[in-house]
Amino acid sequence: MTHAELVYQHLKQMPESVAAEVLDFVQFLEQKHGMAQPAAPRQPGSAQGLVWMADDFDAPLDDFKDYR
Repeated sequence: MTHAELVYQHLKQMPESVAAEVLDFVQFLEQKHGMAQPAAPRQPGSAQGLVWMADDFDAPLDDFKDYR
């Protein structure tokens, strides 16, 4: 039986909260040893329509009128 199979056998018997901690630790080890999966490439325009900016965004603030 491989180490991965042994870990899996133990993991199946653990509560979900403990299994989540094990997953966090495994991901930490992957990151530490440079084995983490690369993130999916970003898609241009994927946030379109999610960001809103006020029409007067660049207008001077009344709080700073004494400094003009």
